[in-house]
Amino acid sequence: MPVLGMLLALLAATASSVPVYAQEAPGFLGIPGAPEISLELGFLWAVLVGWVFSTVGAFGGVLSGVGHLTIFGLGDFASSLRNTNPELSTRVTDSIRVSNQWLVGTSAVISALNYYRMRRIVVPLALAMGSGAVIGSFAAPLLTAGKLSLRAYLGYFGLFTLLVGFVLLYETTPRAQASRRRAYEAARAFEEKMKELGKSQDEEVLRREGVRISEFSLKRVRFTFFGQEFCFNPFLPFLGGLAIGALASLLGVGGGFLYVPFLTSVVGLPYFIVAGTSALSVVIGMVVSIFSYMIIKQVPVHLPLLIAEILGVALGSYIGPRTSRYLPERYLKMLFAVLAFYVGIRYLTKGFLGRSLVPPY
Repeated sequence: MPVLGMLLALLAATASSVPVYAQEAPGFLGIPGAPEISLELGFLWAVLVGWVFSTVGAFGGVLSGVGHLTIFGLGDFASSLRNTNPELSTRVTDSIRVSNQWLVGTSAVISALNYYRMRRIVVPLALAMGSGAVIGSFAAPLLTAGKLSLRAYLGYFGLFTLLVGFVLLYETTPRAQASRRRAYEAARAFEEKMKELGKSQDEEVLRREGVRISEFSLKRVRFTFFGQEFCFNPFLPFLGGLAIGALASLLGVGGGFLYVPFLTSVVGLPYFIVAGTSALSVVIGMVVSIFSYMIIKQVPVHLPLLIAEILGVALGSYIGPRTSRYLPERYLKMLFAVLAFYVGIRYLTKGFLGRSLVPPY
């Protein structure tokens, strides 16, 4: 397991770089007075993160942020340091950002492998977006590490999540649905095939009718999915990946919450291949972003908690692709939209107004 060994060495090298400021009981990152986070709670929350990300191809980073900021109490702790120790406050904020990305990156790797075996990934599309994400993911940590306050982070975190909610709301309108007729037909064919297979789960049929690339060039990529043909210019996904990669790295998320509406609304793909394609794009961006934060900017992580969370994410990511096939596209969209509006409003108001308008306040 040379890759696992490299990852553990990377974590160990950066986890010990946080100074101790007082002789009190150490908590998160070994900081005296910081919250002591239950490893069991971290594991269970990460299972949910892995399941959600691997099911809808998005929102894993957002849920990771909710866990670290609210469930684990790190947001209030970093906020309490804003006036007394602003440098440490931004240090904790940066650690939250990179920890979120470790969870999403782990889930993305597992999800991408699972979806690839099911022929539910458009690899050229993911590579086009990932190529753009490399640039954005490298630039954001260099420009913002150690400079982004918690309140600003919360505000921007909520703003972009809320915008995604509006995009999904638009997708439910007749005009948006008419523009995605081919994606709808492919999704309906996929759902009908799932009903036909029933409990037999004939994976060979899925592989035969799944994503098949028929044309691949720098100007055009063409593929079929369950009898429906799709075509796109790789340059547009490259630009989308560039912008999404930068925003995802800035917010400390995977970018799936932006990749998903981009793939469904702009590219016009059905959800059943969006999740896997998004996951592969996220993997590419995460590798660059995590490297930039931890190696170039020396941002630390809380190693015991992160290991527990990675194990939980791995379990959730294993379950997700095996359950998503039974969830109709409409309900996946509804779930994602509800989460986007709730999380967006909460952190937008908490960051920019100083108080959340929705619980927990």
